Amino acid sequence: MSEAANPLSNPTQDPRCRVLVGVCTYNEASNIATMIERLRASLPEADLLIVDDNSPDGTAGIASDLARVDPQVRVTVREHERGLGSAIRCAMSDAIEHSYDYFLNLDGDLSHDPAQLPALLERATANSEIDVVVGSRYVTGGKIVGWPLRRRIMSRMVNSFATLCLRLPVKDCSGSMRCYRVDSLRRLNLGDWNCRGYALLEELLVLMDRRNAVMAEVPITFTERQRGQSKLTFREAARSAFQIFRLAFK
Repeated sequence: MSEAANPLSNPTQDPRCRVLVGVCTYNEASNIATMIERLRASLPEADLLIVDDNSPDGTAGIASDLARVDPQVRVTVREHERGLGSAIRCAMSDAIEHSYDYFLNLDGDLSHDPAQLPALLERATANSEIDVVVGSRYVTGGKIVGWPLRRRIMSRMVNSFATLCLRLPVKDCSGSMRCYRVDSLRRLNLGDWNCRGYALLEELLVLMDRRNAVMAEVPITFTERQRGQSKLTFREAARSAFQIFRLAFK
């Protein structure tokens, strides 16, 4: 059958291709409704999981209200755990448990544009050998909007260190906008992950690379958040840098 004659030739439109988008949140009440609206518009066939760390500003309540009228949206509230790393692990475990084909992740503060997710998914589904597609700020066409020079330099240094010392085959190792093949995540032992914070993003790539995973990058535009406060404190940045250093010599 020719591609034109096959209505399922595009895997992203194939109802048999099950996709989960995970968003990890803490105090994102000013962004979560817009985030869910944009995600549902960009990937209408995908399911959406909000993993909220019991935000005191009511983020989970807003998301839960939207989930009550949209069966493709679910909310998990974690009352006794905190941190981006463990929240991403929670969302990935859900994708594995419910036998999704692809898992996509992005920041919950709208610094990642949900409209860019289909490009990652299309890149992943175009080649069955690709295990993870990274939304990259540092390949041709990728951009950062709104960052001061100091933060740009710090991010470049972290990613250059990760690329060289961790020997990862991608240029953007610290960004969370990614598309994973769930079968590849299933082969990882989630209990072996050591990093709890932002460094989990690098650790994931290291663990996958050690299993000869195939990685790809597509350019994205990262925009500094407009509402709310960043969760990346100096202490968390220092902890993540130390964990990356440990990964390099483990």
